[in-house]
Amino acid sequence: MVSKSSRQAIDPATVNGWGVDADSRNDPTYPYRDRAADQAKGMAWERPPLQPEDVEVLRSLEHNRRPAVFGVSVPPSGVSGMIRRAAFTYSESDWRHWLMLLGADRVNMLEGILADLIGGRVPNIPAEMGVRAEWQHNRDSLVRKAAIAATVSTVAIVLLRRRAAGRERRAGRL
Repeated sequence: MVSKSSRQAIDPATVNGWGVDADSRNDPTYPYRDRAADQAKGMAWERPPLQPEDVEVLRSLEHNRRPAVFGVSVPPSGVSGMIRRAAFTYSESDWRHWLMLLGADRVNMLEGILADLIGGRVPNIPAEMGVRAEWQHNRDSLVRKAAIAATVSTVAIVLLRRRAAGRERRAGRL
């Protein structure tokens, strides 16, 4: 064996773990890899028929074919669907892929609230966020979250009022 970096011969006996998977009895993936031996024993596995694709299914660049069975509750639609389609143009190893999917989830939530309002239904956001269960089972955390939200909201309102007052003063001078 020759190492690419040093171009010196390597003795496999000196490398810790070298050939660890050489013994098929010690390799947990062995039955899956040795298909010829399986077929000789009468065990044959064939890929199951593909599930019909009734809705749009987004697929990663890393996969050359879709799985035989998949689950899609709702096909991508609206602005969130456009964001999801754009996210799947990037590799799963690219941070943009995952950030766009996270953003699409938030946009989808807003789309759902808007759809409720257009349909004449006012969504009960605290109930949908599980506030009652949080109050029953994790009260300290809920109080802490509420205090943080109140503090951030108060600071934001104060800063926006100061900014508006500053604009009015500047406009009065001109």
